[in-house]
Formats: sequence, structure tokens, C-alpha cells
Amino acid sequence: MAVSADCRIFLSAAGQLHGATGLAGRNWRLVKFCNGEVMGKKLKQTQLQQSIGGVTKNVRQRVCMSLTADVAGEAKLRDLEMEKRDPRTVVAIILGGGAGTRLFPLTKRRAKPAVPIGGSYRLIDVPMSNCINSGINKVYILTQFNSASLNRHLARAYNFGNGVTFGDGYVEALAATQTPGEAGKRWFQGTADAVRQFHWLFEVQARNYDARSKEIEDVLILSGDHLYRMDYMDFVQNHRQSGADITISCLPMDDSRASDFGLMKIDNKGRVLSFSEKPKGEDLRAMQVDTTVLGLSKDEAEKKPYIASMGVYVFKKEILLNLLRWRFPTANDFGSEIIPASAREFFIKAYLFNDYWEDIGTIRSFFEANLALTEHPPRFSFYDATKPMYTSRRNLPPSKINNSKIIDSIISHGSFLTNSLIEHSVVGIRSRINSNVHLKDTVMLGADFYETDVEVASLLAEGRVPVGIEENTKIKECIIDKNARIGKNVIIANSEGVQEADRSSEGFYIRSGVTIILKNSVIQDGTVI
Repeated sequence: MAVSADCRIFLSAAGQLHGATGLAGRNWRLVKFCNGEVMGKKLKQTQLQQSIGGVTKNVRQRVCMSLTADVAGEAKLRDLEMEKRDPRTVVAIILGGGAGTRLFPLTKRRAKPAVPIGGSYRLIDVPMSNCINSGINKVYILTQFNSASLNRHLARAYNFGNGVTFGDGYVEALAATQTPGEAGKRWFQGTADAVRQFHWLFEVQARNYDARSKEIEDVLILSGDHLYRMDYMDFVQNHRQSGADITISCLPMDDSRASDFGLMKIDNKGRVLSFSEKPKGEDLRAMQVDTTVLGLSKDEAEKKPYIASMGVYVFKKEILLNLLRWRFPTANDFGSEIIPASAREFFIKAYLFNDYWEDIGTIRSFFEANLALTEHPPRFSFYDATKPMYTSRRNLPPSKINNSKIIDSIISHGSFLTNSLIEHSVVGIRSRINSNVHLKDTVMLGADFYETDVEVASLLAEGRVPVGIEENTKIKECIIDKNARIGKNVIIANSEGVQEADRSSEGFYIRSGVTIILKNSVIQDGTVI
């Protein structure tokens, strides 16, 4: 039976912030409800009708997730989804082309998104998995520096043509190119410039327009070096419901880290009034806001008085093309140039993401984010069956652990541990750790290949070091890159507390107090670092 609610519909402040504005004062007829309640009676499913000028319109795509009655004739909507989720009209662009200087030496021979994380994954797996779990199957990855291993991983992990039906979806790596003419004389100059150089993929009038993008309405801009789990279609839905030209995913931030991010000021409906990229001093303090508008408690708001951009954006396609090609044709970066310059002219909205998120942009943040995976419970977990993290299939056997003690650690598949002690560490795939080895607060990225028992014996007989860690070695606060060969009786502890050191000829660097053993390097027996 139909239920009429032709009177006022009240919305909470949180609902307004999340895009459910613009309903009050309209003549709505509530036909069916989903998990709702009217005057104490529970009803199921939802359909809304709007009466305009005597003509009733069915709004079949609008779903009321929770409705409760306050008094007769008045209803409160707490969580309103205004349009059907349609990921076919969304394309994701993952930015993976930066030089990765802050993550050096892990980026010496690989792109930032190809850096391993969590023992078995790569950073690119995070936005790729979020896209898949959100139903978004049109994905471009823009690359520039050291992209060989990234391209190889993408081909192995996300090749949907391998007998797997993926509809009209695609995953394509777009490398920085140089073509004849003025536009091709330079490489990508920044995030915005990278997208600009491939604008023809979405522009219908372009001569080489990609016909697969004909249905695209919104463009999702993502970074390839963040760790988080997010439903991108919730983000896009919020963007569409609000009518925003641009929506920025943001999170509350405290004083200690605020100056590392783009900060914004918003009104009580979530509209961005001003934006400042990595402000310092007085400019930083000027960006303080009352974050209770985001739904934080008073105590939380006092601890986190800033609203920081995650570097995750959704643009209306036509707005993005207009900004890149005509309004700001020389702007190179979204965060420092296009977003601040657009705040007054365009409707930019903030979207609250109040969950775990980490920018894996430095050696220290990479190190700490990996070790945080071993916590109980971890702030971020790869163990979520409903929203899994995908990666390439390697067909490796389970790890073999002989007479070893493992405390608060992750041991990835295909590893061999013998008579060793592993504390608060992450051990990557195909790792080989021998007798009386002690790892503490260490991230070991693993190996790309196995050496057979015969090969190991031959190397030892020749006085050479096999891949892995040999006997009686002690390692603390260290990142061990892939295929490293660490000999017997080695001590890596940085006991003098050195913060920065470049010793590439000796096979290691120190960044922010963390020792990094280089990929394919050899640390000889008895070395002390």
C-alpha cells in the first residue's frame, strides 16, 4: 500500500554534507521503503514519486535506505541514494608516472606503483582492487619513469582477456610519449599535464577519439601510491547527487601532518570555499576549520582542525576537458594549480573519507605502513573477503617454517625459514632465511626467483652469497629489497643512529634512519652497518 508524505522532509547536517540536499519543499510521494519505518510500522523496498505541476514522475532509481518518522506528517531521511550506481559511465585514471624521488632507492629501477607492499602485493594493486570492487572496469594507468616492471605486473594481474568476460571494460597503461610537433617536445610535467596529454581519449570531437569512452560522464583521478580501501562508486554517487563540477575526497588532519597536504575550507554543506597546497606558518593556521561539519565529535574536531585532500578527485568529463584545454592550458598540477584556481568559479565539493588512508610517498611512511600491517588488529588489513585486494597469480607453494619463532609478523608464500627469530616484520615471497637469523622491525621484499639447492651449494663452495639471508645474521629497522644476498655474521642495526647515507657501492642507503639494502645487492660475510 502506498504511503503519502507530501509534507516536509527533514535532512540531517551529515546528510546535507553527503549530497542529500534539495528535497525540502518539494511534493514527494513515498511509494515503497527499504529497511524503513513510518509511524512505527516497518516497510520494505523504496520508490519515490515527485509531483510537479500536477504531473507525477516515477523516480525509480532513487532509493531510501533508512526512513524513520518523527511526528505525524514529518519524516527524516538519514541515508538517501539518489541515483542508480552506473560504473559504466565512469573511467578511472591512475597516476603512476612520477619520478618517485622521495621513495628512492626503492624506485631506482621501478615506478612508484610497482613498489611491493604487504609481502605479496604492489602499490598499484590498491587502486586497481578498489576499482574492481567498486564495479569500475574502465581504467587507464599513466606511466613515465621506470615503467617496465609495472607494465609487466599489470599485464599479468589484470589481463581480462584471459578467457574472463569483463564486459566493455579495459585496463591500459599509457606511457608518456613524444610525437612530432610542439605538444610532443616535453614529458609529463605534472598530474594535470599527464591527463591533458591524453585528453583525446575522452573528447568526442577528437580525430583519434576512443569510442569505448562514449558513455563516460565522470572521470576519477587516482594516485598509484596510496594505501586505503574505498568504494569509489559511493564517492561518484555523492558527486552526482550534489551536482558538483569537481569532488575532492578528504579526511580530517591534525597539526603534525597538515602542512604535507593540500588543505581546504568548506561551508556547512561541504562546498569548498578555498584551497591551499601544503601551506606553512601563518598560511597553515589560516586553514583551520571547525571539522564538526564533517560529522566529527567536538573532541575529535579539536585534535584534527584541518581538512586535507587525499589527491583523489572526480570530475565531470566536460568540466575536466574545459579546465585542462581551455581555462588552464599551461597548468601542470591538479593540487597546486587547477583546484585552487577553480574554487571560486566552479562548484567543488568535499567528500569525507574518515577511514584508514596513508600516502606511501616516503621511505619512512612506506616502512611504517608495512610494519603497521602486523598490528592487532591492523589499521589496514588485506584480509577482507568482501573487498579483496587482487594481485598477479604466482602459483607458489605454502611457506615452509622449520623450528622458528615468529612474533607479530607476516610471512608470505613460497618462503623458507630455518631456526630463525622473526619479530614485528614483513617477509616477502620466496624469501630464504637461514639458521640463527634474527629479524626485528624489518621489511623484506622477497625474491623474483628461486635458487635450487645445487645452485646454493655451488655458490657457497665458491665463497659467494646466495639469495636470502645466511646464518647468524642480525637485522633491525631495515628494508631489504628484492633478490638481496646477505652473508653470514652480518649486523645491520644502524647503531649510531645515522639519518641519511648514500653507500650504493656498498649495497645500501639510509633514509630517515631506515637502512635500505638495494635490489640485487651483495652484503658480504661479517659486514656491520
